[in-house]
Amino acid sequence: MDLKTVAAPRVPVRYYEGGKGEPLVFLHGAGGVMPDDLFLTKLATKYHVYAPLMPGYGDSEECSQIRDMLDFTLHYWDVVDALSLKSPILLGHSMGGMIAAEMAAIAPHDVSRLGLICPAGLWLDTHPVPDLFATMPYEYPALLFHDVEKGTALLTAGMALDNPEWLKGFLVTNARQMGMAGRILFPIPDRGLSSRLYRIQAKTILVWGDNDRLIVPAYAHAFKKAIPGCELVMIPQAGHMVTLEKTDQVMAAIARLE
Repeated sequence: MDLKTVAAPRVPVRYYEGGKGEPLVFLHGAGGVMPDDLFLTKLATKYHVYAPLMPGYGDSEECSQIRDMLDFTLHYWDVVDALSLKSPILLGHSMGGMIAAEMAAIAPHDVSRLGLICPAGLWLDTHPVPDLFATMPYEYPALLFHDVEKGTALLTAGMALDNPEWLKGFLVTNARQMGMAGRILFPIPDRGLSSRLYRIQAKTILVWGDNDRLIVPAYAHAFKKAIPGCELVMIPQAGHMVTLEKTDQVMAAIARLE
């Protein structure tokens, strides 16, 4: 994937681009995305992928003007416009799924197909979402992955969780990224999305790991109930990072949008 820059109204946007086929815009979760991400690589074998970085992620500029859910939603529509894309497939994971859902709700006639992979954005008192901002580094693998051992290796690039160099890089990067993500996720990721989901008209696929410990499957059924006509695909033996644990199964689910 190539890292490029496009001028958007509020801030220059860094984005990964690669592949051929139908245009697909992928919105990443709070953990960000890397150019060698296995899921992005797979997507690029079938689609022309555009994966914009949220301001403050990677080497992108921060943006104080983007402050709330509406700002984030309009910002990403600005990015779609700046890339000269017309009705691309919108695909989002976790926080990115929350934003993609908001985009489809606010502009229902501009999205024909929507993929939401264990999206954030709802709140169930009976199933509170763990506080990522209070989560210690060593707690992430068990929270995000079904296979904790493999998840740890993916998260740390094979290093130990208590490796000083890994911890230093993780904490610095995480603080910068979470500072931006916190504007829509802290203290809870409820920005009224539940009251707007009925407006989505796009053909929608929901994808969920059946062992998601961060945003548990009860949320999958809440989204399904709220989005007219959407289809839910549960993937066994997968956690919140289902895109990395069960990449081929997620790809097969997304193919149902065709």
